[in-house]
Amino acid sequence: MSAKIVIGLDGTETGERALSFAKDLASRMEDCSLIVTYIIEWSPFTFQTAEENAQRHKRREQEIELATTRIVQPAVDSLKTAGFQVTGLVRHGDVAEALNKLAQENDATQIVVGRVSAAGFAKRVFGSSTQNLVMHASVPVTVVG
Repeated sequence: MSAKIVIGLDGTETGERALSFAKDLASRMEDCSLIVTYIIEWSPFTFQTAEENAQRHKRREQEIELATTRIVQPAVDSLKTAGFQVTGLVRHGDVAEALNKLAQENDATQIVVGRVSAAGFAKRVFGSSTQNLVMHASVPVTVVG
């Protein structure tokens, strides 16, 4: 059975440590692929005009492009150069729900995330997103400090 590890990046140093941990873990397995992800927190529950929705869609596309080029693609390229089987994904949504859904959709065997999320969000220091993921994920979660 091949293993698949979902790695949740957030653009911080702890995200880089999570990536390093997952890379080390995968190197110890005989058959393991990596799924590098970045989740852009986004709530679908806002009420807007049609014009505001069009602008919001454009902003979402810009955010995906930015996250892909600055965070996900460099990680994917580095892992491919090191010989790993890897894909990269950027999604919008609740961080915990989106990571768990990606794990389920890709038959992942584990999720690896950093302990601290985006800087300035004190509540997220082993807070809401990480805690929710740990409590509700359908696969084991490793939290790297």
